[in-house]
Amino acid sequence: MPGVVRCSFFRVLLIALLLVALLQLLYLSLLSNLHGQQQQRSAHPVHAGAANTEPQWQREQRDHMKAVLASGGILDGSGQYRIYRHLLAREEKAFKVLDLALASHTSLNNVWHLQDLVERWNGKISLSLFASSSAQAKVATVLLFTIAQLCPSLRQRVSFHLVCQSGDQAVFPELEDQAEFADLRTCQAVFAKAAIMGSHIVNYAGNASYPNNLLRNIARAGIGSTTFVLVVDIDMVPSEGLRSKFLDLVAQGVDTHTVFVVPAFEIRHTRRLPGTKEELLRLYQVGEVRAFYEELCPRCQAPTNYSSWLNLPEKSARLAMAYVVEWRDPWEPFYIGNKDVPSYDERFKQYGFNRISQACELNIAGYTFAVLDSAFLVHKGHKLPGDFHSQKDAENKRNRQLYRGFKEELKLKYPDSTRRC
Repeated sequence: MPGVVRCSFFRVLLIALLLVALLQLLYLSLLSNLHGQQQQRSAHPVHAGAANTEPQWQREQRDHMKAVLASGGILDGSGQYRIYRHLLAREEKAFKVLDLALASHTSLNNVWHLQDLVERWNGKISLSLFASSSAQAKVATVLLFTIAQLCPSLRQRVSFHLVCQSGDQAVFPELEDQAEFADLRTCQAVFAKAAIMGSHIVNYAGNASYPNNLLRNIARAGIGSTTFVLVVDIDMVPSEGLRSKFLDLVAQGVDTHTVFVVPAFEIRHTRRLPGTKEELLRLYQVGEVRAFYEELCPRCQAPTNYSSWLNLPEKSARLAMAYVVEWRDPWEPFYIGNKDVPSYDERFKQYGFNRISQACELNIAGYTFAVLDSAFLVHKGHKLPGDFHSQKDAENKRNRQLYRGFKEELKLKYPDSTRRC
């Protein structure tokens, strides 16, 4: 019997020792995992902050963004919006004055389209980002700072400008605001995350009016001294080589009162966006591509004269002016213009007449509309009536009234003009 007791005692002791050893191994494993997570968080650009561990360029980027945000921004002319210009530091010396820049605008739901723009456009881009609430402003600052750290090519080529409601002040992101971005390691991951986040945000919805024309003007101003600018929507992509071909076209000088119309199209599927006119024509012939706004407002693009453009004879690879057209209401072309063309009227918000009004002023101010022969823009997806928010018709009605008054104002602004809208 004593032998049995001793055997049982040693068995219990052995089990206890094994349990202690297992608990120690589990404890060490947990410590190791926690340490690894802390290292990952501290290594991520948003969380890194110690002056002795951050690279100098990263500290400079952080300090620049902090300074811009700490300034409180500036209010727009209406006092409804707060503007933070050039949130990210970048070198300007890589760009020439005689150049063509691209300007665009977006809310958080569509910012992921910037990746395609950067891949297709090899020059300067100026982007206005609208945050409709203080919560969105927080997300926007984190997103932009993460882009600055993980997307170096974007940081050097894209100027970012943040626009909030006047009552919202954007601040530099704190650690507790960074959970959704903490594990990102590549530029591609940043835009994939932005796309997921954007799918939960409805554009033009909510209590804050989307200030299209204010955003366009801010983006245009963001190109600095660059001579020419092409203003596009964020979900459009230009044809390949447009910038370099256009610069060859204007190298010998052009009339500053000429704007160069870039015909716009819509593509049903976006697996492969056409880069050349030859590719575009093939997709057009099978119904994959159609004229921009063909179903929603064909009159809004009709003066472009798509039939003539599509049937132009093939010439050299050089870009040229195909033909000149007279502006007529309600044409709203996308165009390349001198940086000094009239600004967009910032009273137009939400849906309707925001681009038509500016094209109308170009006409009355005496500008010539010359259509380029092989350059084009492609909008991702066909525009369909059911795709719009519920208040679209009411907004269009309000802006139509505003447009009528705007045209009367232009008569006083350009009393010597014989043109009318």
